[in-house]
Amino acid sequence: MSGGAPHGRRTGDGTAVAAVHVDRGVCIGAGQCALTAPEVFTQDDDGFGQVLPGREDGRGSALLREAVRACPVAAISLRTGG
Repeated sequence: MSGGAPHGRRTGDGTAVAAVHVDRGVCIGAGQCALTAPEVFTQDDDGFGQVLPGREDGRGSALLREAVRACPVAAISLRTGG
């Protein structure tokens, strides 16, 4: 992918995000991700955080990095590109 990420796929600080991932083996279901960036995250039926379908790239969420920082067990990872 040359030239960075497509339009609309950047975090609030302008960094391109290629993928957002919640590690279910680490997640404790605190829900901070869904509270902080509800346009990207939700909680599944068991209470664990998950990325909403179609939002795996963060969709330009200004609060995406804040949600990553808010996770008390660092279960969210971002793969960046561009």
